[in-house]
Amino acid sequence: MLMFKALRNSRLPRSVLLLRFASSATTTSNCKYDYDLVVLGGGSGGLACAKEAVEYGAHVLCFDFVKPTPAGTKWGVGGTCVNVGCIPKKLMHQASLLGEAVHEAVAYGWNVNDQNIKPDWKKLVKSVQDHIKSVNWVTRVDLRDKKVEYVNSIGRFVDPHTIEYIQKQGERKQLTAKYVVVAVGGRPRYPSIPGATEFGITSDDIFSYEKEPGRTLVVGAGYVGLECACFLKGLGYDPTVMVRSIVLRGFDRQMSEFLAAMMLERGIRFLNTTIPLAVERRADGKLLVKYQNTTTKTDGSDVFDTVLWAIGRKGLTEDLNLGAAGVQTYNDKIIVDHTEATNVPHIFAVGDIIYGRPELTPVAILSGRLLARRLFAGSTQLMDYTDVATTVFTPLEYSCVGMSEEMAIEKMGAENIEVFHAYYKPTEFFIPQKSVRHCYLKAVAEVSGDQKILGLHYIGPVAGEVIQGFAAALKSGLTVKTLLNTVGIHPTTAEEFTRLSITKRSGRDPTPASCCS
Repeated sequence: MLMFKALRNSRLPRSVLLLRFASSATTTSNCKYDYDLVVLGGGSGGLACAKEAVEYGAHVLCFDFVKPTPAGTKWGVGGTCVNVGCIPKKLMHQASLLGEAVHEAVAYGWNVNDQNIKPDWKKLVKSVQDHIKSVNWVTRVDLRDKKVEYVNSIGRFVDPHTIEYIQKQGERKQLTAKYVVVAVGGRPRYPSIPGATEFGITSDDIFSYEKEPGRTLVVGAGYVGLECACFLKGLGYDPTVMVRSIVLRGFDRQMSEFLAAMMLERGIRFLNTTIPLAVERRADGKLLVKYQNTTTKTDGSDVFDTVLWAIGRKGLTEDLNLGAAGVQTYNDKIIVDHTEATNVPHIFAVGDIIYGRPELTPVAILSGRLLARRLFAGSTQLMDYTDVATTVFTPLEYSCVGMSEEMAIEKMGAENIEVFHAYYKPTEFFIPQKSVRHCYLKAVAEVSGDQKILGLHYIGPVAGEVIQGFAAALKSGLTVKTLLNTVGIHPTTAEEFTRLSITKRSGRDPTPASCCS
């Protein structure tokens, strides 16, 4: 009777409701375990999996606990993205862009005294943290409303089906689960040098950092390091980026070099092929950093107000006691197959803790949802990890989807690849006379037939917004023929993809003569 009443009153399709009732009957009738699903980790992937599972009748519990950083920073539920990643980074990025826009407004006729404009770091940090706390609260309420049980503690394996945790009062408790999903994510690494943890901070700290960063050394040239350096520069501080080998390892080399050149043009200094040796605090409170150039083998030093480590991330496997469950790992990451299953069939992993998969929030969310549907709703859909779009949020953003030029050449051979490219001039840059030197895009395509596009790359304003739609097109088999037969929206920067006609192989100048012809 309950099922028929729900079918009559619900707005959901009958097929979905029948599937949920069937799933609920299966899970609630299984009393062998305390829970149908236990999720270890309260970040984007773990929460998405947990909330999706309860939609199909599963009894779910989620563990989440944040160990404070060496600097003492801690945060609430929601994981890296909400608290110390994508969200505060984008807000700081926006604050930086607004500072730039204020000066540009003068050229557009606004009566702005742009000589005395400066940001209030403490006010900015408070605004960012207030937003994060509101998201933490909404997340907790959402878990409660969806009936996902939440425990603020670290869950660790006792055996493949048993999880142990410590309550706030110090009492140890155990529970059992039919399925376990590990989604504990990762944290920034610190170098093994004197003073690294005592005096340095990471991206886990910068978004709630109470004092102004001042002159900052950013150690690391991945996307986290470059983004932090750029928003600090835009906010009026003086960042220097220390590069061990190359900028943006794993990204298209030409585009990465364009990005570094753009940063240099904006006054950000680079210490290339350099590694840190030690950090010391001077009597005046400033930090003395000793380093070595690995190319010339010469030592050097400089003084900074802040040292920010951005040298990569490590998976948080050490507290899970994975050995008790027999789960195989590679270094600090968990090995999974195409279904996100570990070598122990009922134990799965999603998100940044997985070895060899993109460490991106939307990847974790979608893979978590799809996993829950396979476990509790009879779905067979797998996560597709190919052609995942991403963006580096620097002042001119870099966004891409698909293969880099190097990857395409390595896979298919240079003779089978055609690269269409162009410089362009954003209309909004004309009046303030902003530099367009690094506004550039390219399409990496097959040389034959309709020329299937293998990769798209763009440096310019709001690159993430531009590439997101093209990412769907690329996954649907976009070709150069289709792209060039698409009428662009004028005047936009996104339309430049529909105007690509010059190939690298031709040797012709890809600089446009006019915006409208």
